[in-house]
Amino acid sequence: MRTRFAPSPSGYMHVGNLRSALFAYLISKHEGGEFILRIEDTNQNYYESGAEEFIYQVLNDFGLVFDEGPHRPSEYGPFIQSERFDIYKSYAEKLVKNGSAYYCFCDKTTLHTKRLEAEENQTSYMYDKTCLDFPKDEAMRRIALGEKYVIRQKVLPEGQTSFKDLVYGDVTIRNQDIEDQILIKSDGMPTYNFANVVDDALMGITYVTRGVEYLSSTPKYLLLYDALGFPRPEFVHLPHVLKENKTKFNKRNKDADLRDLLEHGFLPSAILNCIAFLGWSPKTNREFFTLEELVQEFSIEGIHKRPAIFSMSKLKWFNRHYIKVMDDTSYLQFIRPFLEAVYNLEGMSEEWISTLLLTFKERISFGAEIGFVTHSFFENEIEYDEDCIQFLQSDARIKIVLERFKYYVLSVDNWNKDTILTVINNTGRDVNVSGTLLYLPIRVALTGLLQGVDLVTTLYLLGKDTILERLGS
Repeated sequence: MRTRFAPSPSGYMHVGNLRSALFAYLISKHEGGEFILRIEDTNQNYYESGAEEFIYQVLNDFGLVFDEGPHRPSEYGPFIQSERFDIYKSYAEKLVKNGSAYYCFCDKTTLHTKRLEAEENQTSYMYDKTCLDFPKDEAMRRIALGEKYVIRQKVLPEGQTSFKDLVYGDVTIRNQDIEDQILIKSDGMPTYNFANVVDDALMGITYVTRGVEYLSSTPKYLLLYDALGFPRPEFVHLPHVLKENKTKFNKRNKDADLRDLLEHGFLPSAILNCIAFLGWSPKTNREFFTLEELVQEFSIEGIHKRPAIFSMSKLKWFNRHYIKVMDDTSYLQFIRPFLEAVYNLEGMSEEWISTLLLTFKERISFGAEIGFVTHSFFENEIEYDEDCIQFLQSDARIKIVLERFKYYVLSVDNWNKDTILTVINNTGRDVNVSGTLLYLPIRVALTGLLQGVDLVTTLYLLGKDTILERLGS
């Protein structure tokens, strides 16, 4: 079994692209087959600098190691389409010779006029085969004179073309509804549809995976396979991956850009686990899988027909889990750069930094969130929202609690968790309060938050000087 991932470097990869790569990888590796990478860069007008290199980085970071592709040559290469132009032209000419394609000299103005006429008549436009029976000698003469032309596929209108998709089942299209599509454009470049078929065939791809939007186009690809004498592959069309507002992803709009997710501290293992469920379900209720476990569990039968919705909240849920199960050493190496990106840690002890980061290990969903949840330990001034203000004014004893707490803080020389606990207990004893009326006034006054991590740890991290400053010492 041979599958391929064939991205276009017209924009940076998003979660939908990664889902396509993952499913192609899993389908192949579940059967012990080969996973091939091909770069489809025939449309140079949309080439984005850095996008191709990012494809290699993503596949490497996510463990989707390709067996053949750029930088991993084999007899099936080259694996970058811009290095294969001569191949496409030769196969297009082969189709012309065997009567399955023809030269077309219709100019853009004429075709545009015909499209407008179809719109006015409220009919769908299809090329009307104007050049189908153009004399070959005359065609060659015009080509020799330098006249622009395209090569079109010749589709006989009789009959129908059928195939069985492994997800969506039987599909049949009448041949009369299939347009004589362009194979080679007037600039000599192949169209996506033609290059895709030639490459998949010559690279021995046995299972073609692609989005469901190509389902109705597959019959015209099959006619090309047949005309060129290539064996037909199996087809696995994947359901759409949609944003939460039910619209499609777009690389050039940078929706769910993988760069952005990685830069914000979403772990590859979490992203991969999350997107595995975008259009697929295991046979059990299990939710957490390593890549190796996905290879064992995955099956085409588990792929859904309905569109999949990518949810950031679900991704955060997965990522929180993977952060929680990291060993402390790995976690500190992962999370510290995100803290350093927003706060100056100069003068902070390593013990204080580690304590702060580990305190919030089970409370963050992504790396960059550490800057938000720890702001009260770095900001000079605390802002109180309306709820906090109302609480601080809700009971006359709160003012007394804060006064006694300040008194005991001033009396402490050695600031550690044991002495902090003693300060809190002494405060509660003096004012005769406990529970919420003891702990919450201290928390709100010092952090501007109604909830947070363990109070003793919070006070230890704030430090005696900061506490006195915030209490108005």
